[in-house]
Amino acid sequence: MTQQISIRRPDDWHLHLRDGAMLKGVLPETARHFARAIIMPNLVPPVVTGADAVAYRARIMAALPDGMRFEPLMTLYLTEGTDPQDVADAAASGLVKAVKLYPAGATTNSHGGVRNLDRVRPVLERMAEIGLPLCVHGEVTTPEVDIFDREAVFIDTVLDPLRRATPGLRVVMEHLTTAQGVAYARSGGPDLAATITTHHLILNRNHLLVGGIKPHYYCLPVAKREKHRLALRDAATSGEGRFFLGTDSAPHVDALKEHACGCAGCFTATNTMALLAHVFEEEGALDRLEAFTSLNGPAFYRLPPNETRMTLRKGDAATWPDKILTEAGPVTVFDPGFTVHWHVES
Repeated sequence: MTQQISIRRPDDWHLHLRDGAMLKGVLPETARHFARAIIMPNLVPPVVTGADAVAYRARIMAALPDGMRFEPLMTLYLTEGTDPQDVADAAASGLVKAVKLYPAGATTNSHGGVRNLDRVRPVLERMAEIGLPLCVHGEVTTPEVDIFDREAVFIDTVLDPLRRATPGLRVVMEHLTTAQGVAYARSGGPDLAATITTHHLILNRNHLLVGGIKPHYYCLPVAKREKHRLALRDAATSGEGRFFLGTDSAPHVDALKEHACGCAGCFTATNTMALLAHVFEEEGALDRLEAFTSLNGPAFYRLPPNETRMTLRKGDAATWPDKILTEAGPVTVFDPGFTVHWHVES
């Protein structure tokens, strides 16, 4: 039985750091284990221009504790007023690694997102020309579509037509939650990839709803049926280059999670690597953990993998803080609901 594995230091290809006091409180939880992360731009106000990204990156680096090394990979929030030349200039500078498409109203701070894709076609065409990836929150928001069907409907009615209309556009389907999403990602060719979160490998909708509503398991896209969780596990542990880790670790203070209209998001930055080792061991795929966390993402984003390494060891039951105490308030760390024996040693 494997008791220790060594992998290249991982990256997180979908991360929320927020801003201000929250940023300062949660950044060390990611920087402790991850070398780089794609930083989500849905602040208030959002990171829309290259100048916004420069300023946000500076705030991230100022919040990084002394002695920690971490590279934020910046993104721009796509709006119907986004300037294609500003996007191209930000990408050419090396600062911006992707643009994020939020359908308006899909998730936290997405009210300024895109309502009419025709209005952003010049941006998408320029991105296809320069090879800049589009990261997609893949859900429709029309009220007549059941929340558990939003991803599947988005693929059929938005994503597939968008890709057909923009040949060469490189797309990342973020936080897959369905078997339909896995199948579409597998059918999409070299310009299509997908991230999978830690919590969607662990949760199905029963975990959220049975025995009472669990606010710290509520996320968007919402967890689906067990058959979908199993499809995600198959994809993540397959070793296929199109699938890689994007935690979507999303901090909210407890007062806003444990609320009559609680915020969506699971905070997994603290314990993701131990949880993934557990999941991959259950699937008999520890030898493919490095591909999922450390190799496939850099390959798609055309970046080199990290040279430094991480060691994970199996031993006594792992522990981590129940909460991260920030100056903005306490943030509850994701609890998988089972005992984990993997530890990050270095």
